[in-house]
Amino acid sequence: MDLQDLVALTTGITLLTCVLAVMGLHAYATGRAERAALVERLSHTGHIPVTGRARRFRNLDRRLRRTGLGRKLELKLAATGLDITPGEFFVYMLAAVAALWLIGQASLAPFFGPLAGLLGVWAAWQFLNWQRQKRIEKFINQLPELARILANATQAGLALRTAISMAAEELEAPAGEELEKVANQLAIGQSLDEALGDLAERLPSRELVVLVTTLVLSNRAGGQVVGALRNLTETLEERKETRREIRTQLSQVNMTAYAVPVMGIGSLFLMNGVKDGALDRMTGSPVGQACVIIAFAMYAVGFVLIRRMSRIDV
Repeated sequence: MDLQDLVALTTGITLLTCVLAVMGLHAYATGRAERAALVERLSHTGHIPVTGRARRFRNLDRRLRRTGLGRKLELKLAATGLDITPGEFFVYMLAAVAALWLIGQASLAPFFGPLAGLLGVWAAWQFLNWQRQKRIEKFINQLPELARILANATQAGLALRTAISMAAEELEAPAGEELEKVANQLAIGQSLDEALGDLAERLPSRELVVLVTTLVLSNRAGGQVVGALRNLTETLEERKETRREIRTQLSQVNMTAYAVPVMGIGSLFLMNGVKDGALDRMTGSPVGQACVIIAFAMYAVGFVLIRRMSRIDV
């Protein structure tokens, strides 16, 4: 082999080594990116959207998730099922607060700008609580059907993990989505107790706690899951009807709780409309500002008291 052939062979081996090195680096980088994406998805407790839309404010979202407020907001968003990240919600809330601040300051008086901003923060959290409670109620209404599907699947000889996956495919949202999360957690090696415990934490209710406790105890002790689920199905059906009757009877009381503060805010606009500049003069002194704050506090106390009195635990 002459020198020219040796140079060509060396060059070919070098090029092949470089190609293999580039392919290896590409495979390594792809694996790391996929692993980071998987860890990111599994570390989020919120709803993972399947729409694939581009997420806004990603840097703010990552920083917000590291804080206690961000983790609390993430858990609350997970219970609502909204297709929104904590960063997006935080920015939208700030925009709403700024808009209400300007509207209150321009339409009423400068003193009402900060109060309108605080009202915006309260309204945003109330909206999340309303969405969360609505989703919990819908999930509770699906619990009898869920218990029936699990009972039929376990009676047919299927394992409880398989029965949960089957129920996730057959049930509609929110039960289908929540059970799919449980099935995904079980697929990556998480225990049944932890997966069902996370479900009960996301959607807290007495009915779900009873179902989770029944499944966990039956799985640990190896008892008759079918009989327990059959009895639980009948109990959940009765509780479902009782909750519906109570909610119907208390609907007028709940409407009154929201009507009281609305009437107070409406009276401010009425007062300012009858005599232009009346609110400016009223809030121009410390006594007037204190009276406004006391009035808002009393409206808030009345709202809370009416809501507490109309709350009946079944």
